[in-house]
Formats: sequence, structure tokens, C-alpha cells
Amino acid sequence: MILVALGKANAGAGLLTAVVLVALGLALNFRAPRRGGGRQESLTDAAPAAPTDPGDIQTYVSALELAPNPILVVSAEEPDDLAGRRIAFANASARDLLRVAREGALLVAAMRNPNVLEAIDDSLFGGQDRVVTYEPGGPENRFWRVRTNPLPGTPARPRLALVIMQDETDIRSNERMRADFLANASHELRTPLASLTGFIETLRGHAKDDEAARDRFLAIMGRQADRMARLIEDLMSLSRIELNEHIRPSGVCDLTVAVADVADALAPQLAAKDVAFDFAAPTKGEAWVAADRDQLIQVVQNLLDNAIKYSPAKGVVTVEVAVGLTLEAAAGFRPDARRLSAPDGGRMSLQTPTWSADVRYAILRVADLGPGLARETLPRLTERFYRVEGQKSGERSGTGLGLAIVKHIVNRHRGGFLVESAPGQGAVFCVYFPMASPTAGSPPTLKNDRNMPLTEPSGREEIKLS
Repeated sequence: MILVALGKANAGAGLLTAVVLVALGLALNFRAPRRGGGRQESLTDAAPAAPTDPGDIQTYVSALELAPNPILVVSAEEPDDLAGRRIAFANASARDLLRVAREGALLVAAMRNPNVLEAIDDSLFGGQDRVVTYEPGGPENRFWRVRTNPLPGTPARPRLALVIMQDETDIRSNERMRADFLANASHELRTPLASLTGFIETLRGHAKDDEAARDRFLAIMGRQADRMARLIEDLMSLSRIELNEHIRPSGVCDLTVAVADVADALAPQLAAKDVAFDFAAPTKGEAWVAADRDQLIQVVQNLLDNAIKYSPAKGVVTVEVAVGLTLEAAAGFRPDARRLSAPDGGRMSLQTPTWSADVRYAILRVADLGPGLARETLPRLTERFYRVEGQKSGERSGTGLGLAIVKHIVNRHRGGFLVESAPGQGAVFCVYFPMASPTAGSPPTLKNDRNMPLTEPSGREEIKLS
């Protein structure tokens, strides 16, 4: 045990236990009481009387292991010796977050943020207590508040510092969600509200006795009110998704079944526009993904809604599900390469997960025969309220939030999102999600197979709806 090692070289069990108790107290956000004159007790003053029973010491170490916050004890040699700054102890939460061993890891290999490293140095060599913020970046958008405190050393390890990381992602997400919602709502609702106000004034004035104008204006007002309702619903949905984006879903869902359910619900729209639905997928029970079912349904519905909306009459919406893909295979999934034949066409990844050799993915591909998209528009497709020029009004007008919602849901699920399109040749949207074992009592999942065909998985069902 590393904390037992800290007590070697005649340091004594009492000092060791004091270090552990101080670390545990700080990890639980306890502060030393103030004495007369307002002086705060030092770390050694705050430590209770230390028992010498090794069993008690092990209990305190076990308590640190179970603490939900990442906790590190860092040791150092000399100020100019970066290789001497080592992680002397990391609890389970810290090991999971930083991907380090319990002891002995090089500090700069695990933590590279200069503000955090400077704070640790201030505690190691200056005896200072520091609090800094840390945003590691990446798709998860985590926010940490890092607290560093000097610890009493030992003859073997004269310089020690305690590092405690507090996850404040939820707090920051709430603040950002409120600010974004107010900004977006005030911006996007201004136009339909102005339109409604203008029509109301017109109906109160010279048009109040014009029955034909009144009916026409009321129809327009009804559409504007519906648009505001959709805007608010999409904004609330996006805010909820962003709030929990850093928390991976714990459920599982069959992607094939989800697509079939959405297709059934959209059958009236397909029939109204005379659009056929061509669905190719593995059989039920083979496309289990780690997913929140409601959000997975939302992704499928948004993609199919767009495909139907932009398809011409008597067109075909092609939907394909494939399973067992590596990240490279999923990101390069291209059964329909002809869409790159146009000079102004292109292909772009809108979201890419962190690479892992052990993860296999199930991919959903939705293709339409609509007007397509120029290469320069692809990077902006997931921006809030972005709508392609020429498609901002009329029947095809939406809220401009559908693909932004898809991207954030895919990010929460640690999946990927890509698009391929060219003007006049339609568009293809692909999303892929990590595969998972089914719940208890479900049919066995398809085994991952590196050599599995990408375009023609075995056991496929062919479903056509028109």
C-alpha cells in the first residue's frame, strides 16, 4: 500500500494516519475550526489523535478509495525536477478519470493543464492552498474545480500535496442552459411574434369586416403559433439533452426495432407525400446499442422527418442498419459512393467518438433523393437555427434545431455522426452508436466480428412501405 509506504523511514504510524485523516477530511469538504483571533488551524493541528492500529489505517485508506471525488496525493523532489513529481496515491475515481495506476505515475503524463500543475507546485513548494478550474475539453464538456493543499511530509517523501477534483459540470450546464435558452428564445420568437402582432392589428382595423382576409390571416396566424410551439419544444428538448450530455445512458435499445417503430408512426406522412420507404436491417435482437430509448427514437425521427420533407413526390427514403463495425469501419461507411461524383459534393464527420479498440458500433444510414447540399454548407448543419439558403421558408421550413439535437444526443451516447451529399443527388446521414449486450431475458446479441461485411450483414430483413 502506498500510504503505508509513506510511513516508512521512521515517520511513524501517527504521522501517516494524520496524513490520511487530513486527506479524508478535505475530501469530504470538512474545514478546520477557527480558534481565537480567527486563525485557521494548520493541517497537522486539524488531524485527530492517530491510532497506531494498522487496521484503522486501512479503514481510512478504504474510505478514500470509496470517495466519489477524484483524490490524488502527489510527491515531489526538487522544483526543477519535473520527472520527480509523481502520483503517490490515486483513489478509484481518480484512476478512472485520469487513466493512471494507483501509485507511481508521472504527474505531467496524467495532468497537463498548466493552471492545475502550477497550483500543485504552489502547494508542494510554497505551502499554499489553491483552488483552480479545469476543463479537459473533448466531446464530454466536463468542468472541474481542483483544490490543492500541502500535506505533512515524511523523511522519505518530504514534499506532499493533496489534490481533490470536484465535478461542477452540472452547475455550469445549468447556467449555460438558462443563458442559451433565453438568448435563443428571444431571438427566434421575435419574428413570429411580430407577425402575429401585425395580423392582429390588421384584423382589428380595416380587415375586420373582410371575411376572406380574416380567414386567410387566421390561417397564417395559426401556422405562426404552431411554429412558436415547435420552437419552444425543440429548445426545451435541446436544453435537457445538453444538461445531461456528460452522463452516459445506462439503458439498451434495439436499433432495428426503434427504426421500425418510427417508420410506423411516420406512415401517414409517407403516404401523404407518396414517398416509399426502403428499410434493410439485421433481424430483431441483433442491433442492441447502449442508449436511452427516448433519445434514440428522437434521433431516428429527426433524420427520417428530414428525409421525407426533402424527398420529391414518388421518391424513396432508404434506411439501412448495420452492426459489428469498428470505429474505422463506421466512420468510413460508404455503400453509396456515387454521391461524391458531383464536383461540389462532399463528405464530413459532424461528430466522432474517442477511439477504442474494444468497441463495436451499430450504424443507421438514412438517404433521400432531395435537392442535396453543397460542400460549403456541411460544416454548419448542426449549428442552432441554421437553415440552408433557399430552404428557409415554405413547406420545408423547420426550426433549425433538428440536426443540433441529433448531434448532442449522439455525443451523449459516445457515438458518431456524418453526412455525405451533393447538389441534385440527395443527402445521406449516418449515425452510429456503441453496441451493448441486451437486457436479461432478451435474445442473444450478435457477436462482434471484425470480418463482418459492411454493406450486406447476414440475416437482413427487407421491408418496403409505400
